[in-house]
Amino acid sequence: SSGINAEYGSCVAGNLFRRTYIQGQEVNRERQYFYYIDHQGMLFLDDAKIKNFTSCFKEKRFLKFFLRAVKMNTSGDLAKSWPYVSACGEEMNYIRCDDLPVVFQSIVTSSRTGDEVLSWGDSKGLLTVPFDPSAVAVCGISGRVYHPAPYRQGGIGLIKSSLAIQLSANFIFGDDNSLQPTGISWNDQIYQLSHDVLELLNDRPALGRYAM
Repeated sequence: SSGINAEYGSCVAGNLFRRTYIQGQEVNRERQYFYYIDHQGMLFLDDAKIKNFTSCFKEKRFLKFFLRAVKMNTSGDLAKSWPYVSACGEEMNYIRCDDLPVVFQSIVTSSRTGDEVLSWGDSKGLLTVPFDPSAVAVCGISGRVYHPAPYRQGGIGLIKSSLAIQLSANFIFGDDNSLQPTGISWNDQIYQLSHDVLELLNDRPALGRYAM
């Protein structure tokens, strides 16, 4: 895709915007590339015409380096359309997402501690955070399920839909017909859910509309 000009409409935060860039363009001595992360956690060059498993990045070392470096884009004219960046030397990778850059794909057992952890980057523990059942949160508007993520990446991650469905079988609901469960049964324990992590969605330019 390097050297290809991409100009087309897309929808971020509910607003149609037009973007023009060339993959690998140099602006103020900064070489720029543009990426997209979908709601399954797959990473693509943004201008890939077909975005599915065959066209996403799969090389583990690259994914680990790239995703570990992701942070909020807090400066420059590109921040509104590209709310996240991942730096690599003199290169800057600009990222937009279907939802969030951290997408938890599975629950695995840590080989180091034996505790349950949420895996992101892949489904086999490429990158992990401790799994806290009490911190699971369900958006009352979209129905999407979230969990705390590393601070650098924004503090909140999306739980992949297939994993969210597995978790939902353990949800406990109140009597108010709300989409939000009041608790979750996990490993023979009942955890109350506060959904507090959803407050972080208000800080996301593309996602504030999903907050409670």
